[in-house]
Amino acid sequence: MPLWLSESDVRAVLAMGELIDAMELALIAFSAGRVVQPVRTVLGIRERAFFGLMPALDSDGSMLGTKLVTVLPENTAKGLPSHQAAIVLFDPASGALLAVTDGRYITEARTAAVSAVSVRHMARRDAAVLAIIGSGVQAHSHLEALPLVRDFREIRAWSPNAARLQQFVAGRNVRACESAERAIRDADVVVLATASITPVIDDAWVAPGTHVIAVGACRPTHRETDPRLVARALVVVDSRAAAMQEAGDILLAIEDGLIGAGHVHAELGEVASGAKSGRQHAGQVTLFKSLGLAIEDVVSADLAYRRALAAGCGMLVPQ
Repeated sequence: MPLWLSESDVRAVLAMGELIDAMELALIAFSAGRVVQPVRTVLGIRERAFFGLMPALDSDGSMLGTKLVTVLPENTAKGLPSHQAAIVLFDPASGALLAVTDGRYITEARTAAVSAVSVRHMARRDAAVLAIIGSGVQAHSHLEALPLVRDFREIRAWSPNAARLQQFVAGRNVRACESAERAIRDADVVVLATASITPVIDDAWVAPGTHVIAVGACRPTHRETDPRLVARALVVVDSRAAAMQEAGDILLAIEDGLIGAGHVHAELGEVASGAKSGRQHAGQVTLFKSLGLAIEDVVSADLAYRRALAAGCGMLVPQ
């Protein structure tokens, strides 16, 4: 019988530290060519609202599945998540349905876990100041994940939504800043976790040696980074193929004439495996452009499935 895992079930069995390590292995497998995964299919529902289909097969890990995801930014005004999803797992040997897991939390958590992999391999070892731009679910998940790979002495945050910013910092060792610039200047790691379709960061604010993580703007006409920053930085992506179809931060910088198609230095899986270099010197600005990979979702759901079976979590569904 297949297993149904609700969001509360997934939260109960997925530990962020274990997920970071699982995402690193998934990225390495993807960049080594051991994963079969097309660039996601995206259907427009209406302006800035999308439905995505994201299948992946990892033959080495015997994992097969797909994520079905909706992205509706206007949901936040209604008190609903902007991203909602389900992940379906199959047995690659028999084709049998193994599990259906809630994918909203997995999307939230695995995105931050992948960002943590980028910090592990691309941020300076002495990185001590973290700036988070945004105050939504990704701000929360990155606040959980990134301190697991670097010991930050100061964490700053800014959001255009002042009320939500105060909610985000309340009870946490995080300083609310009055502007994005104040949060970013002299920070060692900067997370852009926004729903903006125009830049929220200026190149002049970014100090030498900073590692920037951009997790928003996943359409070819959207960007949240200054194209001059993209041109200055050593750029690493999760997938070259996806970046050249979906990453407006890169595609629009090419359109502006500031970079060429060969500006992307590596995939994060190549850096994590040592196949490609990461940071080359302490003063280098590095940029990880995250789009999200289907294999990240499938590996996360498989990990939740295995942990849930061991713990007796979830609900078996009769066929």
